[in-house]
Amino acid sequence: MPKVNPLSESELQNIVSRAINDSVDFIESEIAPERTLNQEYYNGKTSIGHEEGRSSIVSTKCRDAVNQIKPSLLRVFLSTNSPVEFHPQNMEDVANAQQCTEYVNAKFRQLGGMRILDAAITDALIKSLGIIKVYYSNATKTEIYSYSNLDSTSFDFISAQDDITILEHSKTATMEMDQESGIEVEGFIHDCKISRQTTKGDIAIEPVLPEEFFINRSAKSIDDCYIAGYRVEKRVSDLVDEGFAYEDVVDLGGLTESSSSYLSERDARTGYSTDHDEDMNSADPSSKLVLITEAYMKVDPYQTGQATLHRFILGGSGYKILDMMPCDQMPFALFEAYPIPHTVFGESVVGRLRTDQDASTSVLRSILDNVALVNTPRLSVTPDASLDDCLNNEIGAIIRARTPTAVTPISIPFTAGQTLGALQYLDQLCDNKVGIAQNNIGLNPDALQSTTKQAVAHHVATAQGQIETIARNIAEGGVKTLFKLILRLTVQHADKAEMIRLNNMYVPIDPRVWNIDYDLVTNVGLGTAKQEEKAMALQQVLQIQQTIYQTYGATNGITTLSQIRNTLADMLASVGIHNSERYFMPMTPQIEAQMMQMAQQAAANQPKPVDPGTAMVQGEQMKAQAKMQTDMAKLQADMQKHAMDDDLKRDEMDQDLVIKAAELLSKHGIALDQAKIKEMQAGMRQPGGAVQ
Repeated sequence: MPKVNPLSESELQNIVSRAINDSVDFIESEIAPERTLNQEYYNGKTSIGHEEGRSSIVSTKCRDAVNQIKPSLLRVFLSTNSPVEFHPQNMEDVANAQQCTEYVNAKFRQLGGMRILDAAITDALIKSLGIIKVYYSNATKTEIYSYSNLDSTSFDFISAQDDITILEHSKTATMEMDQESGIEVEGFIHDCKISRQTTKGDIAIEPVLPEEFFINRSAKSIDDCYIAGYRVEKRVSDLVDEGFAYEDVVDLGGLTESSSSYLSERDARTGYSTDHDEDMNSADPSSKLVLITEAYMKVDPYQTGQATLHRFILGGSGYKILDMMPCDQMPFALFEAYPIPHTVFGESVVGRLRTDQDASTSVLRSILDNVALVNTPRLSVTPDASLDDCLNNEIGAIIRARTPTAVTPISIPFTAGQTLGALQYLDQLCDNKVGIAQNNIGLNPDALQSTTKQAVAHHVATAQGQIETIARNIAEGGVKTLFKLILRLTVQHADKAEMIRLNNMYVPIDPRVWNIDYDLVTNVGLGTAKQEEKAMALQQVLQIQQTIYQTYGATNGITTLSQIRNTLADMLASVGIHNSERYFMPMTPQIEAQMMQMAQQAAANQPKPVDPGTAMVQGEQMKAQAKMQTDMAKLQADMQKHAMDDDLKRDEMDQDLVIKAAELLSKHGIALDQAKIKEMQAGMRQPGGAVQ
């Protein structure tokens, strides 16, 4: 197999620069003009011209729709302390997943995540795509210190530090007392100015301006793209602080005239134009603006046949490679309001409403023009009237005329009332397109009075469903990617366990044992009805938890005190109260373990409760025994009764036999023996007795 040589720096630079140029050309020719137009419409501009002397008002449907939708979307993520939750993949990882959830959400808030999320959502609503970059920053901070009257020992100690640079130094001879000999010797007093550089590594998140971002035209998502990155202008001094050599960056150029699309989009976003040439031609070389491109591209620099992801830092319009290193994942999270399958760039709210804003603008202008013409009608005049007086529009001004009919107002029909219905219809169409019709209902008493509760709820739910769709697109797309990137960087750069503050408690964490492949679930809830449903569900959950805990104790195997407290905290959060620690003490695993131990000890000292099943069996047995005794007593009574009846009948029969025997003896002339008769009667009462 022939040996393949690695790519040279010039060959690699040529490959990367061609990919960047193709991606930038795609963005500036196909995407940037649309985004610039969307930004202009959001700013209150329109492509409809107007005649001189006519109304030039512009409908602001695009801006109004964005400003009405955005609070609902932000509420989704502001209504909970945990926008996302990491779920364990096995039972042994439950505690780590919960700790990971608390840490990552706290880290997101610490980094100003809500402000950055607001920027990304705004870009998605206006320009169809919001971008957030997540990376690990080794920020270098330079501080200047001045010292005076230092002895030689102190100065030597300071100057020996690795992160210290001596900027200024002067020394003055002086006499000092030697502590060992007690003799005065010559010494020095030092005055100096130093600079100290400190480097601190931490996760950073920041929004990327849409006009700075680029991606290859065939990309379907950020995960399968060939190249992606962004271009930004930085000053030479900032690049030096980031670790680049001054001589490598001072001669690099900035944006060229070919980047006019970028500048136009930037000016549309800011609302003003900047003097770009002034920054480029600064007299201070350290203040010059330099074009820096950060690109992530799959390349095969060693010609192994397998392209891998690399990060490139390139300078100037020629894309000189300043730095190159392999990486394992794209650092970008993309936010889309209306994704279009199989493409990165979706649809924006402003893009959906541009034509509607033009139509509303046209109708609104006609209404105002009609009102103006009705209020200030045109005049028909004859030579008998003074033209100067007719042209004077002051209120109460006199028109001089020789005849009463010299000045005649031209009647203009008032059609604004009829046209107003068309404007309201257009407003309704706009609201239905982006899901903000519920606001009209809420502000319209007539609509509420003439509509049933069920119909209003259905209308609101239908309109709100579109906003929920946007929220779900953002949550399942950009938000998931954002938090996964934070978790990945946390695990990758953790080198030891540490104590951090979570839920107002200092707890030990060790991100090294966390799993970067935890299942991630976003908590998306929207609207008052949803919050009420959530609050009712939490109330039911709390009742069930309390019942289980009170019935079966702390070791019930179903719910714990931590889970009960979580329910209480979620109930407070559902009504906008997020500082649950103000009302309930934090519950840690250590505290819960202690409480469970105390509960177990208390239970061991109490008499063992009767098992409900055993008590039931014993009760049934006692009932059966009592019934048996009752039945036996009844049986004995019946037997005694039968015995008495038998004795009576037997006695009667015996007496009858004795009488008959006596009659028979008397009939044959035999005398009766009284003693014999008594003996016969006694013998009949004996068992087996019989008449002799």
